[in-house]
Amino acid sequence: MSAAAQEFIQRNRLPESYLSSAEQWFEPLLQQFADQYASSQQTQVWGINGCQGSGKSTLADYLCTMVAERYGINTLSLSMDDFYLTNAQRTELGATVHPMLATRGVPGTHDVHLMIDTIEQLRAGAETRITRFDKSIDDRVTGPDIEVSRGPLGLIIVEGWCWGARAEPETNLIDAINDVEKLRDAEGVWRRYVNRALASEYQQLFAVTDQLIMLQAPSFDTVYRWRLEQENKLLESLQGTDKAANSGIMNQQQVLEFIQYFQRITEYVLTEMPARAQHLYQLGQDRQIRGYVPQPSQ
Repeated sequence: MSAAAQEFIQRNRLPESYLSSAEQWFEPLLQQFADQYASSQQTQVWGINGCQGSGKSTLADYLCTMVAERYGINTLSLSMDDFYLTNAQRTELGATVHPMLATRGVPGTHDVHLMIDTIEQLRAGAETRITRFDKSIDDRVTGPDIEVSRGPLGLIIVEGWCWGARAEPETNLIDAINDVEKLRDAEGVWRRYVNRALASEYQQLFAVTDQLIMLQAPSFDTVYRWRLEQENKLLESLQGTDKAANSGIMNQQQVLEFIQYFQRITEYVLTEMPARAQHLYQLGQDRQIRGYVPQPSQ
């Protein structure tokens, strides 16, 4: 095992067996990157879609690690989560448009223009400040330790639960689909706002993607368990730190309520995206890959 692979395993708290599985399933991605970069010498921007807890950030880290090690090419992984509007901005949005928009997560709660500008600067090889979001404080990271990217990159990977999603037909928005929508968005103001945002500026953002990778969950029902595992993992990482006591990490009931914000888009994505993702990975209940379907670029 190489030093880079060992660091990857430790960084993500994974068993060594992950590497053999990753080599089996993700080699086509690495080979495609190598072929495309060799012919164009242009920075590639790849997007990863997957519901919460599906393994998006782990896959992004793996691909960046392997590309850097194997080809000696600089890489960078970004998350849509890092580009949430600040707590103050979302509070204002909640006060002026709809209270549910104060909660981070759905389209309309990201700084899309900042994300587009960041990717454009990175593609140009310019010195670029990398925005990061600290979920334990529900706000962006500030201060002197903010990461800065300098020089050209060969691969930029962007991952997000709604990356590449498309807006629903307006008729789909008439009826509430869960208790949160019924009780907090009875008039449909929130879901229409989210859908309009997804139909407009988010499509401009997703258009930067050269390849779309989808980690397809079996159903939305798996999201609760996967998201709860994420929260527990975050809590574990904060043990012994100053943030542990006031981390804002959700309990089981809070997670159950929170994921209802994402249900509508997640379910729509699970039905319409598989036919257009260039790389479709079908996951089982245990998050293990059960199938891989490569498709030509659209």
